[in-house]
Amino acid sequence: MLVIGIAGGSGSGKSTVVSAIKAGLDPEKVVVLPQDSYYKDLCDLTDEEKRHHNFDHPDAIDWDLLCSHLSELKAGRAVEQPVYSYISCSRSKTEKVRVEPADVIIIEGILIFTCKELMEQMDIKIFVDADDDDRLMRVMARDISERGKDVHWVIERYSNTVKPMYLQFIEPSKRFADIIVPQGGHNKVAISVISATIEKYLR
Repeated sequence: MLVIGIAGGSGSGKSTVVSAIKAGLDPEKVVVLPQDSYYKDLCDLTDEEKRHHNFDHPDAIDWDLLCSHLSELKAGRAVEQPVYSYISCSRSKTEKVRVEPADVIIIEGILIFTCKELMEQMDIKIFVDADDDDRLMRVMARDISERGKDVHWVIERYSNTVKPMYLQFIEPSKRFADIIVPQGGHNKVAISVISATIEKYLR
């Protein structure tokens, strides 16, 4: 079993890299654990409190559950992954995603290299790097079209939390990476090298 961690700032192209890696593998041989599924449940907060909540700080993530789920998968046992809503900032009370063990486990998220216990379970650590302006444009497009946010909310959040947290936690975590992918998910050469490494392992 190969565990791959893929980190990087919001809008850097992590999901693009994950999709490219998955495209070259047998679907039954790879599973993905998105860090975003493990945000702490904020259902008890008011809308105003949710608006000002810092989703880019390590404390926003339920690391105990994520580490536990990874350990279970490595032991050959399936897990029930939470379903998190960006609209309500809460976990579903009724819906979960069953994740079965696989040859390749990909953990993807902006903060995954800030958790030592999680990193210790990774075999390969990849950091997806991208220009700040490019990341901002992608974050704006995603949050408006997929998460029901308005332009003012996105700009406020980027200025108050996304950029400061990137500089404080995410960018420094790049030093833990085995591989740094510049140009985000558009770096086909880097993705080819990563895919070749995975294929070699599987053989």
